[in-house]
Amino acid sequence: MSATRYPEPPDGRYFVAKGRLWRKSDPGLDEGARQAAVNDLMAARRAVRVARTEAETRAARARVDAAKVALGERGPVWWTDGTPDEGRKHPKNTRYTDWWAALTAAERQRGLD
Repeated sequence: MSATRYPEPPDGRYFVAKGRLWRKSDPGLDEGARQAAVNDLMAARRAVRVARTEAETRAARARVDAAKVALGERGPVWWTDGTPDEGRKHPKNTRYTDWWAALTAAERQRGLD
C-alpha cells in the first residue's frame, strides 16, 4: 500500500474508497495530456455544481465522463494483460480477496470510509 489515504492493491490499478474499488488514472499518460484531462475534469465538476437546468446538468456530467475516460478511470481499461475491470466492486468479491483480507483492520477501515 502506498502512503495515500486509501488502500491500493499491489498492481496499482485501483484504490479502495467507500468499500469499492475505483480505477486509478492511466500511469502511461504523458504529463501534458494528464494535466489537460484533470483541468477538464475540474471544470466539468464545477459546471455540475452550478448547473441550473436539467440540460445543463446532463451536459456537465457528460463532460465529467469524457474527462474520466481521457484519464483512463472509465471506458476501456488501460492495462494490456486482458484482466477485466473490477471497478465499483467490493474487494472481497474480486481477485483482490486475499489482499483485502491481509490488510490490517485500520487499513481496511480507511477503504471503507
